[in-house]
Amino acid sequence: MTTGDEPGTLHAPAGGKVRKTRMKLADGRELIYFDDSEPYVSGAATRKLVDSRPLRPAVSQSQIRFDALTGEWVIIAAQRMDRTFHPPMNESPLAPSRQGKAPTEIPADDYDVVVFENRFPSLSMIGNDQHLPAYVDEEPLWPLASGTGRCEVVCFTSDPDVTFATLSVDRVRTVVDVWADRTSELSALPGIRQVFCFENRGKEIGVTLTHPHGQIYAYPYLPPRTSVLIRRSREHAERTGRLLLADVLDTERRSGRRVVLSAKHWTAYVPAAARWPVEVHLAPHRDVGDLSELDEAERDELASVYLELLQRVDRFFDGVDAVPYIAAWHQAPIGADRRYGRLHLQLFSMMRSPGRMKYLAGSESGMGAWINDATPEQIADRLREVAS
Repeated sequence: MTTGDEPGTLHAPAGGKVRKTRMKLADGRELIYFDDSEPYVSGAATRKLVDSRPLRPAVSQSQIRFDALTGEWVIIAAQRMDRTFHPPMNESPLAPSRQGKAPTEIPADDYDVVVFENRFPSLSMIGNDQHLPAYVDEEPLWPLASGTGRCEVVCFTSDPDVTFATLSVDRVRTVVDVWADRTSELSALPGIRQVFCFENRGKEIGVTLTHPHGQIYAYPYLPPRTSVLIRRSREHAERTGRLLLADVLDTERRSGRRVVLSAKHWTAYVPAAARWPVEVHLAPHRDVGDLSELDEAERDELASVYLELLQRVDRFFDGVDAVPYIAAWHQAPIGADRRYGRLHLQLFSMMRSPGRMKYLAGSESGMGAWINDATPEQIADRLREVAS
């Protein structure tokens, strides 16, 4: 049931290679093993490549509908209503499939890093052959389209008891290559406008599976944040001839007041208009569109710098061991507007103090008027204070 084996296609830590092996799950979704350890990376052994579960063929009913009031597309994915919710630790669908236990999403009895298409996707190209009308209720005010795209799950390790912040630098280096690989492949799919790699951590923000994992979305349109950023960047370029995100980085580095970490290829800073009680951005010094464009030196340094930032976030509040966060990799869009985008990480937490969360209430949710309870300078001071 394998559909291809691609050994030696990715750089791995310590000058090695990551072995990339594809297979199909029982319902037709794709799964890809990324092996960075022996005996698998050399091909001396191979992962189990058979999914024996009696699954129905994957089908997507996703739609995207246009909101005339905001100019934004909204994903309608009703099939996600019954997705897995807080299963017991011994029944995690992201664990390896081991003898004596029910099979999971991953047929192998162990793995290094694995990527597979989400079983409950917001966007999908599998079974998404709906013949939809051009408009809702045949009204031109409400454009309608199929939710064609792709949603992937990235399992960072087979160990359920670790977090991303406690992974080894070598494993994080592998994950960086996996993100880059998936960004490149998904960007080449027909109709895709942007690829978004991210990790949600913590029940406080709605995480339903505790196994250490992230996700990747390939959107068929530009999400609202990107649309606004690209418009602002285009206006900035027309006015100054320069790239907005590069100027933001240069300005933060020149000021230095909110810079929390500076390395050879990367700088981390709290943005001058930070919205969240804990927020830090990380950007490469070189103009890079997405993760796939990073060179080897930039990827090597990113692995250690990113770990340091995650560990600082976990030390931000006294008495809190695992701060809930979202780690969002913003990448340049695909197409004509690509030159206005630039790779950067937005790492933020909704926690405002131990045990207390910032909830988006009337001003933020209803009007989009943001209120932060901490100054960006206070956030930066604390992130420097908790450095390793």
